[in-house]
This record gives sequence, structure tokens and C-alpha cells, in this order.
Amino acid sequence: MDYKVEHQPNYTLIRILQEKLDTHIAPSLKSELVVISGNGEKNVILDLNKCRYCDSSGLSAILVANRLCKNADGMFVLTGLNDAVERLITISQLDTVLNITSGMDDAIALIEKA
Repeated sequence: MDYKVEHQPNYTLIRILQEKLDTHIAPSLKSELVVISGNGEKNVILDLNKCRYCDSSGLSAILVANRLCKNADGMFVLTGLNDAVERLITISQLDTVLNITSGMDDAIALIEKA
């Protein structure tokens, strides 16, 4: 299993279970995000706590999640970033568009406050 989806009352939590968010995981993650959005769920937390590496296809999946949530008037939150992944997001200047928190508690609080 590459990731785990947990449906909560106010949000859907997706935990990446692999060390790499890359071309092996990103396509199925994008499909899952489309299904989640199609089910009317508009708030998504993506937990990258176990993830040590992300490539362009991983970034693409993150942007798909962000767009789907925005289009549904919901919120997408990225949490659990390690230094390498955080650096990639900063270099890509996605830190200016994405909601990023340091931990799960902050991510949940951000969604509940919205």
C-alpha cells in the first residue's frame, strides 16, 4: 500500500506510506483525489511524514489536490514535510500557494477554523 485514506467528519486524511512521492505513487494518488472530490469531500490533509523525497509528478499530485479542494470551496493542507521536500516546495515557490503546517494538530485546527 502506497498511501492510506481516512475519512473524518470534516476532512479526508491521506497519509503517504512510502519514502518517495514519485511516478510510482502520483498517478494513483491523483485518481484517488478525483474520487474523493467527486464524493463531495472538499477538505483534504496530505500527510507526508514518512516521505523523504518528492519529484515533479509528486508536486503535480499535490497541485491537483490543491486545485480540487479550491474548486469545491474547501481547503487542502500539506503537513509533515521533511527538510528535502520542504526545500523543493520552497524552490518551486509553492509555499506561497499551499497551506502548510508543521503537524497534524495544526492541520486539523486550520481546517476547523476555515
